[in-house]
Amino acid sequence: MNLPFLFLILSISGALAGTLAGLLGVGGGIIFVPVYYYTFTSFLDIAPKDAIMMATCTSLLTMIPTTISSCLSHYRKGNIDFELLKRWLPLLLLGVISGVIFARLFGGLWLSVLFGCILMFSSFNMIYLSKQPPLFNSLPPKPVQYIIAFFVSSVSVMLGIGGGTLTVPILTLFRYDTKKAIGTASTIGAIICIPGAVTVIIQELSNKTEPIANAPVLTVGHMVFAAALAVIPFSMMFAPVGVSINKKISPAKLKILFSILLIVTGIKMLLNGLGI
Repeated sequence: MNLPFLFLILSISGALAGTLAGLLGVGGGIIFVPVYYYTFTSFLDIAPKDAIMMATCTSLLTMIPTTISSCLSHYRKGNIDFELLKRWLPLLLLGVISGVIFARLFGGLWLSVLFGCILMFSSFNMIYLSKQPPLFNSLPPKPVQYIIAFFVSSVSVMLGIGGGTLTVPILTLFRYDTKKAIGTASTIGAIICIPGAVTVIIQELSNKTEPIANAPVLTVGHMVFAAALAVIPFSMMFAPVGVSINKKISPAKLKILFSILLIVTGIKMLLNGLGI
């Protein structure tokens, strides 16, 4: 195993994910999950069905400091909608629990396919709408918002992403400020990944299953702490950089940049899940 090269890959992914967390309101999972999946399968020779579960679980852990750093930076810029967060909070937390259970019951390579499909849907949606007026003039009624919050949270936990990947495209369907959508999404990411990671760890410790073949040291079930520790310092360092860039880029350009990233990542994960 080429440890220096592996560390280089993880550190670069941390810096990129941290920048994107501040810039686009994503927790970094759209970077962490594919990178972890690649390193676990290519460097550690872990079976793909185990690698995708390890990637999603480890991503939740890795995103905790990244999302907190991004959230604090957006808070200082006044980019967070606390009224929306208060309204969505109960359903976000319920979705976290549901997402962990669903991933445990139905985990496997299909998660990679689902990950790719959702990213592709989000990207094409945002490209089409990047220069179009919002489809709706205001947010939907509260019951619909509750459904959206539950959907965002449960799917994000299952896929090991922070919530911004789904929250930003959904909010921009309505007449909602893009920069505020990104700042609020970063806080939703923290709300999702912190209880999500804690729930996964508790579940992994309570499950008496055989250790995963070729799993590195400091691995608890599907949670690879060594990989997270290699990434976290760089993601925290670069999250404020993304927030600074965010203030200098127009909303339309932000949507296009976000979409390109989602397309590339989505295609890769979709192909992985299909075994192509």
